[in-house]
Amino acid sequence: MALTSFQFRGIVEALTKVIRFDYPTDAVMSRYFRENRKLGAKDRFIIGETVYATLRRYNYLEAVIAPQEATPKYLAIASLLKVRGHSFRDIADYLSESDKKFAEDVKMRKPELNLAAKAELPQWVIDKLGWADEDVLALGQSLQQNAPLDLRVNTFKSKPQKVLDALAQEGIEASLTPYSPIGIRLKEKFQLQKHPLYTGGEVEIQDEGSQLLGLMLDARRGEMVVDFCAGAGGKTLLLASAMANKGRLYAFDVAEKRLSNLSPRLKRSGISNIYTILINNEVDSRVKRLYGKVDRVLVDAPCSGMGTLRRNPDLKFRQSPKSVEELNQKQMAILVSAAKLLKPGGRIVYATCSLLEEENEAIVAQFLAANEDFSVLPANEALPKKIAIEMGDYLKLYPHIHHTDGFFAAALVKKAEEKKK
Repeated sequence: MALTSFQFRGIVEALTKVIRFDYPTDAVMSRYFRENRKLGAKDRFIIGETVYATLRRYNYLEAVIAPQEATPKYLAIASLLKVRGHSFRDIADYLSESDKKFAEDVKMRKPELNLAAKAELPQWVIDKLGWADEDVLALGQSLQQNAPLDLRVNTFKSKPQKVLDALAQEGIEASLTPYSPIGIRLKEKFQLQKHPLYTGGEVEIQDEGSQLLGLMLDARRGEMVVDFCAGAGGKTLLLASAMANKGRLYAFDVAEKRLSNLSPRLKRSGISNIYTILINNEVDSRVKRLYGKVDRVLVDAPCSGMGTLRRNPDLKFRQSPKSVEELNQKQMAILVSAAKLLKPGGRIVYATCSLLEEENEAIVAQFLAANEDFSVLPANEALPKKIAIEMGDYLKLYPHIHHTDGFFAAALVKKAEEKKK
């Protein structure tokens, strides 16, 4: 399918801004589209899809372009021809004579790739994983694909089967997610934000793996619960729904903008037991006031995001061993403070969307070594019994195995007080 001049120029312009890797790609793209309001929905879709496809296959495209420099225009041409499946004729009208020669040449190139380039993973990530080559490749190839569009049903307002039936009546193909009992996976993406199921608060967009993290906390009606790193509130809303809107649910975050994004979602959901609290850091006085008073705490810790490369491929270029080391210090500090919120017998779930052991098992092991009054609740025991997924002590989800984003979660229980004789 031929591209328009607006679309081709937009791809090149957007890539020029994105491949500086100064800011998250989604933020850069949002700003680009705000600055170019004349672009239609189809234009934005094609530009966005091509930019993300380019980032997912960046190492391959660099190899294809070599020995020439991987400029934004060359990346756009190579991506459209070698990744997106366009023909030379689709873009020929927008190329100079030298660009046409490059495009005709690049179409035929088949470069030799090492493991890092095949997997589209940084070598330092491969080294830290310590996996066999075939497992690295399977993971890497899964992260090169578009993520599916998963929905979480707001059980305070609806039920999964009811939502499925409503979608089927409109000819929208969807199915229940294999693990989450409140998830629905759409076969194809569409403008969900304008759909009555979304505007009416019956569904939210949420990866199935993210749903499982929230369900692992097993929040119950009438309890006091804290979502320690609430962000825009996806898991907060899940917890509130699980609590049937009864009890108190505190949503903490250090970013006012992220918390403000929860407001319209909260209004749609019909839920009223969430209290958003802006904090300065993990030891804010507003946190300390709740020490020893909370039944359950979810810590979706800031992390490298290496499990979300399907959605955020730019993280491969913006993270490093040094940044992970800095994150480790923050992760431990947050977990230590969040754990102090718990009553005896309470449960905390520490989770990341990382695949790296030093952000996951190593943090938990370090915490347990310093806090003998906490123990691990195996993942299969922490998750609701109706979730059929085999796990050991920890929940570990992988895109190439579970078709979710990559996630880690550990459920830790604080020792209950001994009854007086």
